[in-house]
Amino acid sequence: MSNYDAPFEIHVHGDVPLRADVSYEQLQDALAPLWKYAGAKSLADAAESAYEEEPGIRFDAQEHLLTLCWTVAGDEDFRQSLDEMCMSLNELAEQGAAIEVTFYDAEFDEEEAPPEDDSRDDFLMLFVGPTPAAIMQVQRDLLVEDVVHLMERHFDASELNGVVAEVDKLFAQRFDALVSSLELGKPPRGGGNGGSGGSGGHGGRRPRHLH
Repeated sequence: MSNYDAPFEIHVHGDVPLRADVSYEQLQDALAPLWKYAGAKSLADAAESAYEEEPGIRFDAQEHLLTLCWTVAGDEDFRQSLDEMCMSLNELAEQGAAIEVTFYDAEFDEEEAPPEDDSRDDFLMLFVGPTPAAIMQVQRDLLVEDVVHLMERHFDASELNGVVAEVDKLFAQRFDALVSSLELGKPPRGGGNGGSGGSGGHGGRRPRHLH
């Protein structure tokens, strides 16, 4: 299938803070699922977006920041490329970050389509980070922002502390459940009988705000 026949225009958008030691070569490897999907031979070859007004894929070596504002023609199978990219970026990220992905139905014409037809537009919010705690922190912050924005139409911001506290409780419960599941999957220390492994594990530090 050529890009001209692709049923979607897919826009990837987000900023990912990277570790200070991350090189361009490492980033190129991590983003290989994207540029290979676009049919390019390298990251540089695919860095430009399908739209000139979009920055595309940019790596700021001084700020240690990956900026994504990039559109590619594709199909549903692009989701697999996104999964692979996120797994690789987890290893390079300095802190948690959100990546927005929008699938625009390139074949849908609102003016010509019958009233009963709907476009296949879709939206995904993906998260990357060095630990589960870092990822949950971003999820928590975005949810609090959305909830506060919605409820400020009816309440003063000072009245919403209890709502934010309840959101924190939910994420604290999820985080504790994650840590417990990781602990259950670890072999006993020393390989002997009795007792599960001690504290630790990936993401063993509770995100801030989650008290």
